[in-house]
Amino acid sequence: MTARRNLKSLLLLAASLLATTALPAFALEGEQTVFPAAAAERARLVIRGATDVEAMRPLILDFQRLAPDVTVEFNDYVTNDLFKEAEDACANQLAYGDLLLSSSVDQLVKLANDGCAQEYRSPETERVADWANWRDEVFGFTFEPAVIVYDGERVPPEDVPRSHVEIAELLRSKPDVYRNRIGTYDVRASGIGYLLAFHDALQAPTTYGRLLESFSRADVVTRCCNSEVLGQIASGRLLIAYNVLGSYAYAAAQRNPDLRVVIPRDYALILSRGALIPDLAPNPALAQRFLDYLLSPRGQKVAQEEAFYFSENSPLPPGVDGPMSLIESGIGRPIRVGPALLAAQDRATREEFIRNWTSLFAPSAR
Repeated sequence: MTARRNLKSLLLLAASLLATTALPAFALEGEQTVFPAAAAERARLVIRGATDVEAMRPLILDFQRLAPDVTVEFNDYVTNDLFKEAEDACANQLAYGDLLLSSSVDQLVKLANDGCAQEYRSPETERVADWANWRDEVFGFTFEPAVIVYDGERVPPEDVPRSHVEIAELLRSKPDVYRNRIGTYDVRASGIGYLLAFHDALQAPTTYGRLLESFSRADVVTRCCNSEVLGQIASGRLLIAYNVLGSYAYAAAQRNPDLRVVIPRDYALILSRGALIPDLAPNPALAQRFLDYLLSPRGQKVAQEEAFYFSENSPLPPGVDGPMSLIESGIGRPIRVGPALLAAQDRATREEFIRNWTSLFAPSAR
């Protein structure tokens, strides 16, 4: 009965839009990759990103074709670690890189709301959809659905879930087959996992309640990162992954043809990975130049073909199981970059959501 009460509390909590308060900050160092200038170095761009460096590599290298005298230093973080460091630097009026990139756009909105971002306008920022631009301070530069991934060799066709409800029903009908064989984010460790879970609860509270209850009964495995969940499918440990970002899922499927990617048919949350220029960026002009590149037709083409694969105005990548157009079909539900995201970052709201979620998932969070 305690789990049921906590489930109800979690779903009610997600619907509340409360004021935001600060989170405690602890500095954690990111993994650094340096892309040397092709010519004599005249400038260095420091990017701090909660984004896979391999996804950013083709974009950085193409940018350097336009700016051969620029060295790019990319520091890769887990979302929560990046946010904590950035928040701490802002509070102490310290420089913290030239550009921040994160899939947890709610955390970037929180930083901007606290005065930690520079405003920037250009012809390229004007191209950004209204739902992916907040106050000309946080800009979405990708279009990434949350997807379902499964092992095509070990999950029979009749078991392939194509909606949130179908995952719940699969776990109810075949509990022994799929117990401890489904993976998803650990919302305690992952900012993007928390953001997606929070918006699942807002988007379809009844459906999400059924799904969470089924997850709890089936001892769903929770992990911090896309790479861990996808890696455990590839290794045979897991059979299905839920709420994986489409860009990472598709990249993994290209490397492993046994992996299959499904767009949920009831609804698909759409994330736009965010970019923010810190208020005290040492090289704001260079950050603006790279941001303009990301938002330009050239940068968007490279992103779609080599980095993030999905695009708002293009068909789904080959082999992805879903409608031709996520927006026109009505399935795609973009997470709007804006003040509503501050509710997810309210300290009390976040702590209670995670506490109630943990009460359901704790047995499998190992």
